Amino acid sequence: MASVRSAPERLAQPRAALLLVDDDPLIAEALSFALGVHYAVHSCASRAAAIDLVRSLEAPPPLALVDLGLPPTPHAPDEGFQLIADLLAHAPQMKIFVLSGQNDAANARHARALGAWEFVAKPSDPAQLERMLARALAAPAGSDVALVGESPALAKLKNQIAQFAPAPYPVLIEGESGSGKEMAARSLHRLSPRAQRPYLTLNCAAIAPTLVEATLFGYVKGAFTGAAGNKSGYFEDAADGTLLLDEIGELPLDLQAKLLRVLENGEYQRVGETQRRTARCRVIAATNRDLRREVKKGGFRTDLYHRLSVFTLVVP
Repeated sequence: MASVRSAPERLAQPRAALLLVDDDPLIAEALSFALGVHYAVHSCASRAAAIDLVRSLEAPPPLALVDLGLPPTPHAPDEGFQLIADLLAHAPQMKIFVLSGQNDAANARHARALGAWEFVAKPSDPAQLERMLARALAAPAGSDVALVGESPALAKLKNQIAQFAPAPYPVLIEGESGSGKEMAARSLHRLSPRAQRPYLTLNCAAIAPTLVEATLFGYVKGAFTGAAGNKSGYFEDAADGTLLLDEIGELPLDLQAKLLRVLENGEYQRVGETQRRTARCRVIAATNRDLRREVKKGGFRTDLYHRLSVFTLVVP
């Protein structure tokens, strides 16, 4: 097994363990020194050494910093991706930060899909890294997520829910009908700072296409036949809580454009009025369709898909 370098003891109080995997000795030593003030840093330079180290410890570190470009292919992300999968298979609760000079959006998305907590581009500021690690350490654990099961796929889902819950950004939940997408959405809300705020669900497939806009955005008296008075919509009623748009793949294309506008700048209008209103809720979308395929077929807007899938959860 490769030698392991542990940062010197500089605080009397116990420190959380941090696994650092980087094949550049200068970066490894600099980060070990800077982060060793707050963490017990265990450093190694390869995937094999990292796995051996984690297995040798009494308990796996709760945090990890992993470089994507590791030997024997330091100029490709393959070893780093495999290490993320290996570490989470051994320790599903580990919060992994990907530290990489390969600052590519596709790599970042794939790392998060594998279960990484965050993607950090090199060169990185040790002070900023320390703040990010501290927030991750204090964030809810996957064990706080109310989903039943212990499979690796479910453990990964629980960790991602705990990771994504504090953020204000949209989340796209994918999965078969009856797989538990709504439970995942409720867990996101329950673990978020919005937990005491409204939580509303709208099934886009259960409403006639002609009524979806009025249901989402509200309407004013006389806007259409039967509009006897003013009525708020789901975006307004959700206030600064959470709005789940279930079966988002059923949303008509013309409504997709209006939803995109809300996600881009928060603006919407009730049907029949010119006053601009501002949405404050977090949007979660769920679907049993393959939206990437729908995008290729022209049934779902590319720009809306990218807005909704800032974070993506797959319910097994």
